Amino acid sequence: MIELREDSLQISFPEVHADASMSVNFQRTLRIPDDGKTYPLPAGLGAFPCQHVDDHAETVPTNWLERGGIMLPMYQSEAMWINFSGSYISDRETCYPFAMKIAAGKINAVTGKKYKNKLKKAPQDYVVVPEQPWLDGYCVEQGLIRQFVAMPLGDGYSAEEQITGEAEHGGLQIIVYPMKREVFEQRFPKIQRQEFRDEPMLLHSPMEDVYACDASPGMGLAPGGRMKQEIYDDPFDFSDWDQANASRCFVHLANSLVWRQITGEGAPTIPPTSEEYASSDLPWFDYYAEATAVEGSKILNKLKSVATLGKQAGKNPLPENESVTVDDIQLIRRELSKDEVRDSQF
Repeated sequence: MIELREDSLQISFPEVHADASMSVNFQRTLRIPDDGKTYPLPAGLGAFPCQHVDDHAETVPTNWLERGGIMLPMYQSEAMWINFSGSYISDRETCYPFAMKIAAGKINAVTGKKYKNKLKKAPQDYVVVPEQPWLDGYCVEQGLIRQFVAMPLGDGYSAEEQITGEAEHGGLQIIVYPMKREVFEQRFPKIQRQEFRDEPMLLHSPMEDVYACDASPGMGLAPGGRMKQEIYDDPFDFSDWDQANASRCFVHLANSLVWRQITGEGAPTIPPTSEEYASSDLPWFDYYAEATAVEGSKILNKLKSVATLGKQAGKNPLPENESVTVDDIQLIRRELSKDEVRDSQF
């Protein structure tokens, strides 16, 4: 079951296990420069507002209504990262594990292959939650992604159009599978304690919202700037996943003009440029986990970035794309063992 609550998808499988629940939200962030350099993680700038497609049946495009799901507004001047949060189960000291496939325009964001429902182990075409805390883009190499940036469908920039030659789907597609009940209870037995304290998992450091596109009805996600990020190998057995139970959601993307036409509401304020971000001394992040990363997709690695395609066409699809110097990088678990506590600063 999937529910939309406070701009987050709440995904649960009560038929599998009472604790089988997680959430997904879509965070606004800086569009890093598409300049050939590799950047660390920028901060989150708050969640994208999300609404049910069905609530706007009279104003959304017909194909959106047929696909259902949710929709959100996105400027071309910003980027997206997807935040995964597990519900901490105190008496088992873990979050319930899930396998999640993410596609953009029905192109798998991990492998670059066309979307299929079932999980595939070799090559791994999914991420594991909570081991994977977030995803910022297409996995092009081991430890390297190209950021999710929105472009109008039909202009040839999206991964979907570069790989299939068509602008048919756009948006994001996600499908989630829980771990099998018996496997979960065996791997994570209950721990007897006198007191329990529930604490949510804290991921990618969101900040308050800070900062138009052509009025195309649909948007696709294109490969933007290069960013350091690992997509982690599945630490469990492939047979641990309950592929008989799954929940799917189509996430439609609208630019600010279309969003207003559909909902009658304005999109969030425009995000900062990379120069404004750097000059404001906002932080960058470097995340570390004791896990092996997948190799990266040869298919996705062949995609041309928005800036590259624009230059070849004699266009400038990414204004304010100047390089910036990164000074303040906050290390998140970098060079620490699993149980080691980072030295505090006072």
